Amino acid sequence: MDGDDRSNRLGEYLRARRGLVTPEQLGLPAGSHRRVPGLRREEVALLAGISADYYLRLERGRDSHPSLQVLESLARVLQLDEVESAYLVGLGAESPRVRRQRRVEHVPERVHHLLAALDVPAFIEGRYFDVLASNALAAALSPRLVPGHNRLRSLLLDPEEREFHDDWETSVASFVALVRQTLGDEVTDPRAVELVGELSLASERFRTLWARQDVRPLEGGSTTVNHPAVGTMRLHREKLPLGDLILVLYYPDENSDAAGKLRLMGLAASRG
Repeated sequence: MDGDDRSNRLGEYLRARRGLVTPEQLGLPAGSHRRVPGLRREEVALLAGISADYYLRLERGRDSHPSLQVLESLARVLQLDEVESAYLVGLGAESPRVRRQRRVEHVPERVHHLLAALDVPAFIEGRYFDVLASNALAAALSPRLVPGHNRLRSLLLDPEEREFHDDWETSVASFVALVRQTLGDEVTDPRAVELVGELSLASERFRTLWARQDVRPLEGGSTTVNHPAVGTMRLHREKLPLGDLILVLYYPDENSDAAGKLRLMGLAASRG
């Protein structure tokens, strides 16, 4: 397999992460004539206890299934955390991929009823981060949380999203890392290729983050948003799997200022 082949996911990941570790972080002399960012291949090989030739074969895709011991050694040298290490091990253990076919994602009627019963902003997200269904409070929180919008595309390309998120840069970095974890370089998935290709052309920020190959798991968190009508709100976010779909919830601390603002939004939504 040639090193430029897009299916060389393990080699691409190793190259990207190697470029993010400085010699100083590992106690190596930086020198004044380094031509590459981060570590050299031979430095990674030496610190991982493998030959430079074998490491070169890994990066070029000539050996895509190294042992677990080798992968764990590389994870240590590249200073990967638990999630990133698991991702690296998964890349080394990948089985042959079956070409995916486009399929329509369907939201069951019971899930629509669930959304309507919730008194916090909630919506359903598909595999490709499309909004497939949402309740009235989600639409009141943001007009981009309604069916027909793609969460990743909106976050990167919609100017209003920059104003909506108090820390847009962090939100984007986290989201792109989640996309990498979820989709990777799915060259057999037409929709994934289409989405990544579109954003690579349209957003320099996406290209930069995608090249880093950061990964993060599906998880909740907290965020501060700037709503045009009620102002700033600190909200918690949960992402809960529902089969192949994801239920996303935004909710405030009890009796907080944000809770009062959400109640006002709910009243306005019910009248409108």
